[in-house]
Amino acid sequence: MNNSFLSNIDGKNAVLKQQILGLCINDGDYSIADLSKEMNTSVPTITKLVGELIEDGFITEFGKIGTGGGRRPSIYGLNPSAGHFVGADVGRHHVSIAVTNFKGQLLDFIPDIPFMLESSEESFRKLCEVTRGQLDKLDISADSVRAYGINLTGRVNNRTGYSFTYFIGEDMPLSSVLEQELGSPVFIENDSRAMTYGEYICGACRDEKNVLFLNVSWGLGMGMIIDGRLSYGKSGFSGEIGHFPLLDNNMICRCGKTGCLETGASGSALHRIFLTKLHDGRNSMLSDSFKKGEDISLDAILDALAEEDMLAIEAVEETGTVLGRAIAGLINIFNPELVIIGGRLAVAEEYLLLPIMNAVKKHSLNMINKDTAIKFSKLGRKAGAVGGCMLSRSKLLGLL
Repeated sequence: MNNSFLSNIDGKNAVLKQQILGLCINDGDYSIADLSKEMNTSVPTITKLVGELIEDGFITEFGKIGTGGGRRPSIYGLNPSAGHFVGADVGRHHVSIAVTNFKGQLLDFIPDIPFMLESSEESFRKLCEVTRGQLDKLDISADSVRAYGINLTGRVNNRTGYSFTYFIGEDMPLSSVLEQELGSPVFIENDSRAMTYGEYICGACRDEKNVLFLNVSWGLGMGMIIDGRLSYGKSGFSGEIGHFPLLDNNMICRCGKTGCLETGASGSALHRIFLTKLHDGRNSMLSDSFKKGEDISLDAILDALAEEDMLAIEAVEETGTVLGRAIAGLINIFNPELVIIGGRLAVAEEYLLLPIMNAVKKHSLNMINKDTAIKFSKLGRKAGAVGGCMLSRSKLLGLL
């Protein structure tokens, strides 16, 4: 599709157009006069720029609004029909895909599509094939897709387009390989950071500008919104909270170091704690399966938790206590308005929240924690894929 001024965003007018689009994304629809006031730019200039954005298909007129008197101003906002954005949240054994219109409204979400992720070009070309297949099923033309957002676990350099966890070679960035296959711009991102942005734009956030999002899944990751902007750090690898050396447990983390927070506050930690208790003879609704030598998955433990299995509750409480201690430290450091708990363990809800809150009260400073709310993800399983859509839109428009 035609991305017009996006091919050259160095000029003053292009920057102003970016600002107009950014305002419409963050705050909704505007009149010409309101845009002029917000941007401290003359009405004739704003009128000209909005007209060009309409010609390019980015903006549309939604009609006039009533006022106390005089002429009624026209209202302008993002054109929902200007194209689609596709977000793919990629796990080791599945991919979840979301599709939004240009305005950011979710059109479809397809969870847990079978897919095997490997560090090879073949695997990522298969990912593109799966994605195209889902678009075909939804009757969405690939030509209508403005950009794709692909989320991966581990270390992702979103600026260069390389994944250092799923590395396929130095000759060409992973994002370029995907762009060749999909035919539109592709932006790769760390999964926790994508979930953070999805929640910030479409989920639990309201007016908060300083937000921490904890992705408590098999591993433990974090995304940060600081002063209203997604934080990347110097090299683009910020948020590795799972590898903060908080614990004195001598357990070797998957990163090869010992004492990482992830070894005590994650899905893998919960899995280990629960199995250890079963091995020690504790009773659970999963005891018979364990004695038969059957595999006990994390999902099985969470299902048992939903059935009020006492051993599962106890294991979640232990995990939540460690996580709460870490959150207390984060609150002391960042003084955020909001901490969001997402990822697979978010389904534990109150069983996880109670030990977290107890630990936060015990270990954080009262003067600071009184201004911090702790919530569960509103988007749930959709957070990563929706975040991929929102990130690809913002990056395409030069807003990040």
